[in-house]
Amino acid sequence: MNILVTGGAGFIASHIVDAYIKKGHKVTVVDNLATGFRKNVNKEAKFYNADIRDLEALRKIFKKEQLDVVNHHAAIAVVTESLKNPIPTLEVNVLGTTNLLLLGGEYNIKKFIFSSTGGAMYGDPEKLPASETTEPKPLSPYGLSKLLAEETIRYYSSNNNFNHLIFRYANVYGPRQNPKGEAGVVAIFGGLMKKGVSPTIFGDGTKTRDYVYVDDIVRANVLALTKGNGTTINLGWGKEIQDKEIFDAVAKATKFKQIPALAPHRDGELLRSSLNAQKANDTIGWKPSITLKNGITKTITSL
Repeated sequence: MNILVTGGAGFIASHIVDAYIKKGHKVTVVDNLATGFRKNVNKEAKFYNADIRDLEALRKIFKKEQLDVVNHHAAIAVVTESLKNPIPTLEVNVLGTTNLLLLGGEYNIKKFIFSSTGGAMYGDPEKLPASETTEPKPLSPYGLSKLLAEETIRYYSSNNNFNHLIFRYANVYGPRQNPKGEAGVVAIFGGLMKKGVSPTIFGDGTKTRDYVYVDDIVRANVLALTKGNGTTINLGWGKEIQDKEIFDAVAKATKFKQIPALAPHRDGELLRSSLNAQKANDTIGWKPSITLKNGITKTITSL
């Protein structure tokens, strides 16, 4: 297949590019390198430094590459920044997605695979783990932007006769995650601890997330090439892991002895999150396999 991967210089998508190429597919990467790194891009992939908000630049790529599948991971994924100034997040995550969908219809792609969010989508639901039937209640413009993008995908895939598969990710971690970013607590904690600096926990340490190692996410994106049409699927363990548990696990892996710094809870952040992924098993035959302990060890070794 000819596959376009947007955001392919970033953390998750660069691993997906590697997996697609290993499977023998031809891969084109589009990334504006705002948060991604050129070194992450597989040497066998064709790379375009382009912004998904630039419709005409994208049109040239679609026309030249004759794509079968779009795997869309390019996004602004910073909750706190989306609260301060929502416009860039909405432009990239909604209008940028719309550009890709318009061109997907124009150039007859077969499938559109989308990286959405689980925690930011469902807000703070009464029942956890959240399933795909849980009502979306975003607490931030970032979560809202992903919800709007999902609806846009459903509309254009239906009207332009191509398949789609939407993945709602739990918190993904692993090698290549930026330890200097806002998201990615395992990489952030690990990077600081390796320097002998005590990381900051926002809140009292009891805030929870559902953590999935990047290789498990990659496996779902490989399965998505041939399975799961016209649907939305959670990817997670269905387990709540507290911030202080992550701190202790990373500290053990790095032999760090200090206590965490504490800071007030940040606006727009969830208090609790976990995702029910039974539908993933039923639909595409996916379930997570890499334990938190093993995943943290792999991540810390890579830093």
